[in-house]
Amino acid sequence: MLNLVLFGPPGAGKGTQADFLIEKFELTHLSTGDLLRSEIAANTPLGLEAKKYMDKGELVPDEVVIGMIGNKLEANKEVKGFIFDGFPRTVAQAEALDNLLNGNGMPVSGMLCLEVEKQELIDRLLTRGKTSGRSDDQDESIIENRIQVYHEKTSPLKDYYLAQDKQYSIDGMGTIEEIAERLSETVNKL
Repeated sequence: MLNLVLFGPPGAGKGTQADFLIEKFELTHLSTGDLLRSEIAANTPLGLEAKKYMDKGELVPDEVVIGMIGNKLEANKEVKGFIFDGFPRTVAQAEALDNLLNGNGMPVSGMLCLEVEKQELIDRLLTRGKTSGRSDDQDESIIENRIQVYHEKTSPLKDYYLAQDKQYSIDGMGTIEEIAERLSETVNKL
């Protein structure tokens, strides 16, 4: 089973490349945001628990999110693999995900980290902001802060996966096709 964690700063093209990887390698997309919304809509016990926190504007505890991921894995045992989007974001979450996946005999195959120069990220996000309507894509100071927060929060995760020989830096500069080709080459080796 192929299980990928896709990382990259805001504007790195994670969404575009995730779609490519899902199609090419026949993976199941596991977005924690989508998962939370579907569990809440289905009124599952975990969804109701998550809603309590979200209604107060609080983060949903890791154990609730991991429980939802566990349910998704259980319901999709026949798939070729998963691509994790938006999770893990901390070392504690990565450890919990490893425990869950390893316990099911389906460890993380690799963490793919798109590396893009700061000015390119800013330019991409400002361009996206012209059509997305997202206010956080229209203000350069907010964009710079998002990029800074990403680097502060994810650098421990890179080290975590590097210590397991599962961290792969991918050059995220160039055309969508060039980046997709680099990702394919790396995934084909896993």
